[in-house]
Amino acid sequence: MADIQDSDGPASSRAEAGPSRASSRTPGRRREGGRAEREAEPKDPVERARAICLRLLTGTPRTRQQLADALRKREVPTEAAEEVLARFEDVGLIDDAAFAAAWVDSRHHSRGLARRALARELRTKGVDSTVIDEAVGRLDSEREEETAQALVARKLRSTRGLDREKRLRRLAGMLARKGYSEGLALRVVRRALEEEGEDPEVLEEHFPGL
Repeated sequence: MADIQDSDGPASSRAEAGPSRASSRTPGRRREGGRAEREAEPKDPVERARAICLRLLTGTPRTRQQLADALRKREVPTEAAEEVLARFEDVGLIDDAAFAAAWVDSRHHSRGLARRALARELRTKGVDSTVIDEAVGRLDSEREEETAQALVARKLRSTRGLDREKRLRRLAGMLARKGYSEGLALRVVRRALEEEGEDPEVLEEHFPGL
């Protein structure tokens, strides 16, 4: 778990920070490029849907719902869209189960997200609840707790010097934002503070029954 990012996730990339000054100076070119791209698409609805999906799938796996939404925005007729989406599923170009499994592995490994947060993200991408359950079920409780411990250990250093109550709120709050249950978060935080040298009897006031 050495490569888990800091508690608030990885630093924003340049792309996430917004358009560069150069790109903001040439909005007309970007609009013209998009228009030219649309004009170059096939006129036949099925062929147009296929071209759009292939372009969107280049280098980036997507769920069926994400592609369906994109086709709807491009005003592709429903019948043509469904025909292409079904065909892409048949040949394996769309595979929500594989997408969900890869998403869980990647986001847990890089961001330390718990099952609850991962399920929430997959729902926003239109993945079926049964597929989500199967994907997050691959992440067992033991591995989830180990990740929570690694996250707290990493964050612990930056909270030294704060009073006990504030440290508790900050550490437990970080885990809560990543989808960990309150019980697990408090248990992990207490253990970390004890290992750091906090008096167990004093901690009992903040962690009754844990």
